[in-house]
Amino acid sequence: MALRARQRCHAVLTGLLALASVAVLSTATPAQAADTWTETGSDRADPLTESQGLTSVEVPANSPNRYTGIGTIPVSVSSRGWNHVGDPDASSDGHYIEPYQADSGNAKMFRVQAPDGTWSEYVHTLGSGEALNNSFVAVAPGGQWMVSGEWGTMTRLLVHPTPGVNPATSPSANLPWTSTIRLDHAVRDIQGCDFLSATTLLCSSDDPAGTLFGMTKPLLQIDLSAEPGTSDVTGHVTALRRLPLRSSCSGEFETEGIDYDRRTGTLRVIVLSPGFCVLTDSRTYRFTRG
Repeated sequence: MALRARQRCHAVLTGLLALASVAVLSTATPAQAADTWTETGSDRADPLTESQGLTSVEVPANSPNRYTGIGTIPVSVSSRGWNHVGDPDASSDGHYIEPYQADSGNAKMFRVQAPDGTWSEYVHTLGSGEALNNSFVAVAPGGQWMVSGEWGTMTRLLVHPTPGVNPATSPSANLPWTSTIRLDHAVRDIQGCDFLSATTLLCSSDDPAGTLFGMTKPLLQIDLSAEPGTSDVTGHVTALRRLPLRSSCSGEFETEGIDYDRRTGTLRVIVLSPGFCVLTDSRTYRFTRG
């Protein structure tokens, strides 16, 4: 999330005037550009703790879903300048990872909880031309590699060794930017991505303009030429549909994090409603693949 958007969201949430709308879509196999989605219901989400991101956790078995929001940031973390948390993810062996950013500086932070419950922090020093924003993490199904993204109009995603999982990582060492996913179509304001398969990502875009794909706030699919790792790969971008933007109020919606649960074939996407209607119109939209 860009600083302007983050400040707007922070002010709304801290005033108890925000509530996440979580869009839920279901699919058992990789989505295709021609897919349609039929709404089957809706629900409500928590105001302060489910407004930024979400992830399902496979290990240990029967773990609850995890969420991030302003209310989930520990004081011990925010007091050191890491005052924004993005869309988290969990590895296949149960490591839970949250992406953090500060208002200034030359680094990002990834906070990791191991399966035994212990926390550690991994700092990544920005590379040449890299944006400060740290919107999301997406751990590849194999667990060893993790994708993150930048804000604005971009033609790439960044690949890192997964902190706490890849044996090359250590809390005492810089977490490197190892390789790049080079996109064949520009994307704008990506708030979250998750792996649908080893070579397919689904991403939520907060694009307010709609000039890239003919729609605002699209759900995107990125098909990779190979699994991410130490070498650059290419990514083919397809816009699948516009994310739900339904409200009694007019104004700017804000899409947030995304999660695909491989166990159930369920995809969820957070969407914030505009203005005061975040209180009355926030819903968990459910869709089935047509």
